[in-house]
Amino acid sequence: MGEKIRIGALISGGGTNLQAIIDACEDGRIDGAMAFVGSDQSGVKGLERAERHGIAAFVVEYGPFTHAYRQNPEQFALPDDFDFSEVMAKQHLFPAAAAKQRVRAFLCTRAAAENRLLAEINAHGPVDLLVLAGFMRNLTPYFIDRFNTDPHNPRIMNIHPALLPSFPGVDGYGDTFRYGCKVGGCTVHFIDYGEDSGPIIGQRAFPILETDTLDDVKRKGLEQEWLLYPQCIQNFARGRLKTLKMTHHLDDGHVYQRTVVRIAQPA
Repeated sequence: MGEKIRIGALISGGGTNLQAIIDACEDGRIDGAMAFVGSDQSGVKGLERAERHGIAAFVVEYGPFTHAYRQNPEQFALPDDFDFSEVMAKQHLFPAAAAKQRVRAFLCTRAAAENRLLAEINAHGPVDLLVLAGFMRNLTPYFIDRFNTDPHNPRIMNIHPALLPSFPGVDGYGDTFRYGCKVGGCTVHFIDYGEDSGPIIGQRAFPILETDTLDDVKRKGLEQEWLLYPQCIQNFARGRLKTLKMTHHLDDGHVYQRTVVRIAQPA
């Protein structure tokens, strides 16, 4: 068995997935060790979990950056290496018809917050893998490109409460339930420049019964998340995850390309 990987985590709340990852590191199901836990919210339970396990923690709140931009957008301090045109061209979070002032405000304030976030991460690094464990912020190309220094080997993972590509966004289980699905699930994926659109690493599903409430769906989903996320992280730790671009020629003449994850069998 090789050396343990160093794992950083970003959270926004209670950190139940964080706890599942910490437990898996401590009992040997993940060949890794937690390097830090970062949050965009102070006082959340996930930070208490980090403290109980002796894991370094920090907070970068996004609100002050948004407030400062609203007060004086012309004098707002942007990172020296921030190129709005470049980030705008790469991002897939907003449609072309979106209000340009809104998009500019979002990308500028996020870049400033992400610059602070990267400084905190670097102070606790280096890390091999960054896991988003209930982190309720979309990361922009500014952050992604500075953390994913090798675009062919992504290093930022996220878990989503739905079977992607169905129901991206903040309320996956709610969307699944309200749609009347008979099966729900969760997805672990590498992040890209869109919202919950990156290459899928693993998925787990569960039946939705006629008698199930939304709370039942969420409970079932979380139980699967706590199993799936450590498994995917362990596959990363063992070097089993490989990304490749697949090209499919459809019968109607269209060409479909997609980056996918292949999981190599253990040697």
